[in-house]
Order: sequence, then structure tokens, then C-alpha cells
Amino acid sequence: MPIYQFTGTDQTGAPSQGTFEAPNEEQALAQLAQYGLSVSQVIPIDNPAPTPSSASEPAPVQEQPSAAKPEKTKKRSKAEKEGKTAKPKKKKSGLLALEIGGGPTTEDISIFTRQMSTLVHAGLPLLRSMEVMIKQQEKKPKFKAILQDISEKVSSGGNLSDGLAGYPKIFDNLYVNMVKAGEAGGVLELVLDRLAQFQEKNIRTIKKVKSAMIYPSVIMFVAVGIVTLLMMVVVPQFQTIFEQMLRGAPLPGPTQIVINISELFSTHPVLVLGGMIGTVGGLILFKKTKPGAKVFDWLGLNVPAVKDVVGKSNISRITRTFGTLLSSGVPILQALQITRDTLSNGLFVKAMANVHDSVRDGEAMAVQMEREPVFPTMVTSMVEIGEETGELPDMLTRIADNYDEDVDNAVAGMTSLIEPVMIVFLAVAVGFIVIALFLPIVAIIETIGK
Repeated sequence: MPIYQFTGTDQTGAPSQGTFEAPNEEQALAQLAQYGLSVSQVIPIDNPAPTPSSASEPAPVQEQPSAAKPEKTKKRSKAEKEGKTAKPKKKKSGLLALEIGGGPTTEDISIFTRQMSTLVHAGLPLLRSMEVMIKQQEKKPKFKAILQDISEKVSSGGNLSDGLAGYPKIFDNLYVNMVKAGEAGGVLELVLDRLAQFQEKNIRTIKKVKSAMIYPSVIMFVAVGIVTLLMMVVVPQFQTIFEQMLRGAPLPGPTQIVINISELFSTHPVLVLGGMIGTVGGLILFKKTKPGAKVFDWLGLNVPAVKDVVGKSNISRITRTFGTLLSSGVPILQALQITRDTLSNGLFVKAMANVHDSVRDGEAMAVQMEREPVFPTMVTSMVEIGEETGELPDMLTRIADNYDEDVDNAVAGMTSLIEPVMIVFLAVAVGFIVIALFLPIVAIIETIGK
């Protein structure tokens, strides 16, 4: 790789000079700018192998203490003086570390994006901002290794988006393309701020849904525990009493059903537990198949209470993602494709694919959205107005804001509906067991009375 010698001043106005490697002069200037240097001259110099005659030549001019220069440049210059060729050290890839032990959480990425936006907006050079973020990851070594790898790619002349693209499991297509658009338009700090807002709103929505499902989950767990306790402890004791008192007389139908279930729980607990786990596991595996995914996607948009949460959350995600991409400068077709790839419900994925093909063929976006049953009339009307006025990104953001509130209300409504359903289920199950156990007692009392 060519070696360049530069002369200039740093951010404090102090003179700075030195040598470093870069693919070409354009990359050299870009790399120096990232370190906050004002360059007056960049000259390519030859890097021949040292010979005895060259020993009398003056040593290369060393960088002033005030120069902002990477440590690896100093080490390379020292090796050149000693007549040695610096050998690159083999480093463990951050991606390998991620695959071995897991990586950062969604909240870690959101915090990283927010802080990077603040640092870049404050005028700190990109590489210096990355160094600050790396220092903050002492308690997260895997994330630190990833950021170090990205920082090295940037310092060698690459773009931030190129480094992020090396970790698709952490920085998805949406993230990488928005950063790439921000770099191309010179508005990286603005794009990072929008990304941070996008991620923060998604995290808040997910937390609201999870917190809303805690109470119904506890009710279901308690219901299963109570029924299991009755079947394994209470019912067997009643069964012994019935056998002694009735002396072989037939039991009522409900009582016989409860006793049969109790015997199954008592004699084959592993089988019962395995059946429950197998049922849950079977449903999960079935959902991963194409027919299963279609069934669950259809149920998500047709089951009462659930359909409001699923439908509105998908529309909110579509409009938020698409609006953020457009406002960041991503081309509309690419933005539509990225938005489609962020969805999980197959019906919405198909609808966005149709919208993409329609726009590619020269048709207005709102026209195709009207043909798709998953999009409400209000959404298509607002998109149509946005296209006519040329303010589609702002209109999409407004739609997303409205639907975020609707999602919160839908989650609250679903929770309020699930609670009484769980209570009724528990009451019916326990009530059936109690009635089944009391029927033989009534028969015994009648026999004793006679």
C-alpha cells in the first residue's frame, strides 16, 4: 500500500506532520480529515527496502506531539527505520467472538446509536467518537471487540457503513442503509439521531407488550398449578373414600372423567408433562413451517383483540421504517424492499412486495395500497396526500405516531379482555372438578338416608 507524508495543523492550530499508509490520495485526505487535521500538503513517498547507502540519509520527519495519529502508524515508522517489514498481527475477528458467545442486546445498540449521534453532532471526528464508544464497553468485551473491528476498517479508509455491514446479525439492513445514506448526504449525525429515535420507540413498544402479558401469564400459571394439585393430591383421596363407601357401585360420568384424569396425572406424570411440552414444542415447530406460518399469520389478523395489536403494530412499523428511510435519503424502491424485510407477518410481507412491484412499474404507491386489504383506508388516504404534496416522509411519520398510540390502546384492551377470560377458565376448571367430586357424596347421603 502506498505511503504518504502529510503536513498540516491539528484542531488546536499546532503544526503536525508524519507518514502513514492509504490506498490512494483521496482516501489519504479523507482519513486525515477524520482525525480532525487541516492538511496543507500530502505527498506520496517511495518505500524501498533499506540499503547500506540509505543509512546515511536523514530519518523521516517525526510527527509533532500534538498530532492526532494512530498508534499503529508510529510502530510502522519505527520498523521502517530499523530496516524491517512490519507484519500484520492476526487478530481474533469480532464476528467470531459474537458467534461464540453472543453479542450486544437491542438496548445496547440503541444506546450506542444515541451516544454516537451526540458525539458526531458535537463535532467530534468519527474515529475519535468510535474510540470513546469503545472505552465505554469495558463490561461488554464482545461488543467492544466488534466496535474495535469496525473502527479499524474506518481508520484504514473504509466507511462506517462498510464496517457495520460486516455484522448483519447486529446491524441489520435498515441500519446499514440509513448510515450509508447519511454518509453520502453528509448528514450522518441526523441519520444516527433518527435511528436512535426509531430504536427507542420500538423498545418501548416491546416492553409495553411484555409488561401487559405478565398478569395473564401469571393467571395461567396459577390455574395450571391449581388444577395439577387437585388432580394429584385431592382427587385420589376422594377416590379412596368413594371405593369404600359405594362398594363397587358405578360413579357418575363427570366423576369418572375426573378420576381417570387424576390417575393419569398420578401414574404417568412424566407422560403428562411430556405431552404438555410436546404440544407447545409442536406448535412452535409448526409455526416455523410455511403452512404453519400462514395459519398463524392469518390468525394474528383475524382473532378478536389480537388482530388489533398485530395489525396496528405492523402498520406502525411499516410507516415508521419507510418514513425514516425516505427522510434519510434512501431511494424509494430500496426503502420499500428494506421495509418489507423488517416485517414478520407474511400477509404484510406480501402486501409490501406488491407495493414495491407496483412502484417499480411506475404506479403510485397509494394506488396499490388501496388494493391490499391489510392497509386501512385512512392510511392509504394519508399516503396519497403525502405523495401529492411531496411530503410523504413527514406524512408517514405522522401515521406512525398515531398508530403507536393505537397500539398502546389495543394492548391495554387485549389485556383487559384476557384477564376475565383466564379467570373464567380457572373457575370452570375448578368448578367442574368440585361438582364431579360432590355428585357421589350426594348419592352416598341419599343411600344412608334410605
